[in-house]
Amino acid sequence: MDSAEDTLPVSRRDPGIWPREIGAGLATFAAMAYILAVNPAILSDGTGMDEAAQVTATALATAIGTLLMALVARLPVALAPGVGLNAFFAYEICGRLGMPWQGALGMVFWNGLFFLALSLTPLRVSVVRAIPETLKVAIQVGIGLLVAFVGLQKAGIVVGSPATLVALGDLSDGFRPNAATLALGGLALMAALLVRRVPGAILLAIMAVAFAGLFVPAESGGTITAVPGSIVAAPASLGPLFLQADLLYPFRHWEVAWLPVVALVFVDLFDSIGTLVGVSRRAGLVDASGHLPEMGRALAADAAATGVGALLGTSPVTAYVESAAGIEAGGRTWRTGVTVSACFLLAMFLHPVVLALPPAATAPALILVGATMLGGLKGFDWSDLAASVPAVATMLLIPLGFGIADGIAVGCILHVVLLAGTGRSGELHPVLVGLAVLFVLKFTLVRG
Repeated sequence: MDSAEDTLPVSRRDPGIWPREIGAGLATFAAMAYILAVNPAILSDGTGMDEAAQVTATALATAIGTLLMALVARLPVALAPGVGLNAFFAYEICGRLGMPWQGALGMVFWNGLFFLALSLTPLRVSVVRAIPETLKVAIQVGIGLLVAFVGLQKAGIVVGSPATLVALGDLSDGFRPNAATLALGGLALMAALLVRRVPGAILLAIMAVAFAGLFVPAESGGTITAVPGSIVAAPASLGPLFLQADLLYPFRHWEVAWLPVVALVFVDLFDSIGTLVGVSRRAGLVDASGHLPEMGRALAADAAATGVGALLGTSPVTAYVESAAGIEAGGRTWRTGVTVSACFLLAMFLHPVVLALPPAATAPALILVGATMLGGLKGFDWSDLAASVPAVATMLLIPLGFGIADGIAVGCILHVVLLAGTGRSGELHPVLVGLAVLFVLKFTLVRG
């Protein structure tokens, strides 16, 4: 949305607007720069994608997506591959379901097109209204628990156990710290910095843990953090990922691909709308009724960024709540987004440092980001069992079953069954009922 300053003659504009907006862009970049390390780590670990190429893909997708948001919707909101969506891509679609990452990228591309179609039509309102608020909260919380659990695993804080499925890992090597110890320390530091509202708290904690890792021996020899060969280098080649998306894969394997695509669209849509409204409200960019006038353009930019990201070779791109850091610093216009984009383009030259970051440094970010997603439980109505039981099932099945799509499907089915069975069919949206029928057919006829 254009600011009032953008409608004035150049001579009458606020002379301090660019310094203020650049400062806001730097604040947003500092708050979300951790994604340059976290996204490649998740995707390379779960899919075998080239990690160096992922750093470049992540930076480019973030820069292009944020620039689209700035120029199309004129909003100071940054976009990047979403934490949660990347875990879904890596550990469910490619991991549990065994799909090749090229095919998964094809699914992400079509997700972007479907999302774009919804964004440009009134259908987006119907889809959003079709899913009850309790299930939206449950999906957010379930994904948060999954992301936090992945972080705990990567840090070695939680390990597999034949007797109890999971158990607490070794938190020290005798009296010497180990990777799990560093991760716990990083988590505590990260949380403390966030509480104190220190700019770039997550990034600072990651770098602090990585530095400490230079002095802590690793079990395999050497130290937990390897010394990078250089600090600055030419961006890693995008060749291993660029245009590798198998766009026809979802059509060749529709029986197993359609449910993950539907889940991607739902999660992407709910996440984007929630973030855009929340961040824009803090910036004072909503109208008197609390609506964002540029919502259609903003969602279209978000959807287009997801499609572009798939062609570049990365997981779904979405609006980032860390944009609030720039809002707090005074960001109100498209200039903030342009600054963020420039920062991520420059960050590609630091990929040797990014690749040297150990899991002990990046895992705390996953744990903390996952934990913040549990905030949706605030004010949750537990007294309505017909609505809360399906929500709880979704919250638990997503992390315990390592399946976001299946968790959403089971929650929708249970919600429809319980409300219909208790005489509350009038509260059910036809779209939700139709989806529940499709999910039942999926589980009974084409379980893959």
